[in-house]
Amino acid sequence: MKTDYQLKHDVEAELSWDPRITEPEIGVAVRDGVVTLSGFVKSYAQRIAAEHAAERVSGVRALAEELRVKLPGTVDLSDTDIAHRALSALEWDIEVPDSRIKLRVDKGWIVLEGEVGWQFERVAAERAVRYLSGVKGVTNQIHIASHVSTYDVSKRIKDALQRSADSDAASIEVEANAGRVTLRGIVHSWAERADAERAAWGAVGVTNVDDRLTVR
Repeated sequence: MKTDYQLKHDVEAELSWDPRITEPEIGVAVRDGVVTLSGFVKSYAQRIAAEHAAERVSGVRALAEELRVKLPGTVDLSDTDIAHRALSALEWDIEVPDSRIKLRVDKGWIVLEGEVGWQFERVAAERAVRYLSGVKGVTNQIHIASHVSTYDVSKRIKDALQRSADSDAASIEVEANAGRVTLRGIVHSWAERADAERAAWGAVGVTNVDDRLTVR
């Protein structure tokens, strides 16, 4: 297992390696495998990129993200401008059912609301507005509509995990009840954990995934 010192070094190296992250002064603190990122970045996109970079490092057990977006002085967009750009971005994304989504903007922070049929549509809506200039953050309050499932959701998710090269299905316990799926067990990386979540969201009838997997 990596020491906290080794883990800190690896996270800092991964942040420096990612060309999307141009801010050189992101603070990294590590304690018992828990990584905390702090400081300022120039866009919400860089904040997400830093978060994903840290998650890619082996040995990271949990991530506390305390980064704040501080836009460059040249970026001066009103909330109205951002709202118009965000609506246009939603309309142009083929995976987003834009007619079912509403948004509001407060001081550069976008809040998405509405109801969609699938998790991938919910994720696509957030992705569509995440990288717009002037955006300081995104809160995704889009709900997933209930589907009537006619098959064993738990079994279908386990089958999907067994087909995946990134998941050890034997170490993951899947419990499904009325559209809510709970994942428990031990995984070896954040990538494996994310893969298990994707498999769970891919099943018909799933409206919520409670990820209790432990990275070890």
